[in-house]
Amino acid sequence: MNISQLQRFVAVVDEDVHFPRAAEALGIPLASLNSSMDKLEAEVGHPLFVRSKAGFTLTPAGNLLLDEAKRQIAAAPQAPKPPAKPAGGKAKASKGKGRAPAVKGQPKPFKKRQGR
Repeated sequence: MNISQLQRFVAVVDEDVHFPRAAEALGIPLASLNSSMDKLEAEVGHPLFVRSKAGFTLTPAGNLLLDEAKRQIAAAPQAPKPPAKPAGGKAKASKGKGRAPAVKGQPKPFKKRQGR
């Protein structure tokens, strides 16, 4: 059981056991959320949700896992922030577009050396 699975489980429960809202809040596809919940249920060995036409509810095993998941998430160290990207754009090479335009009052640019 890894922290990301537990975070997804807590997000589902926090969103009133509504999978589409939880997937949107996490910024992941719904199919990915469903598969991670299936993997979590398989790892725990008990169903965590009771699925019915009215919606989803937590089972007693789901309630126990929710308490444990919140404890583990609180105790886990924070993920390191990605390094800041340097300012500026990517340098582009000249593609040999001919001579530079002549500017009035300045000497004419030298002829470019012929490539091989």
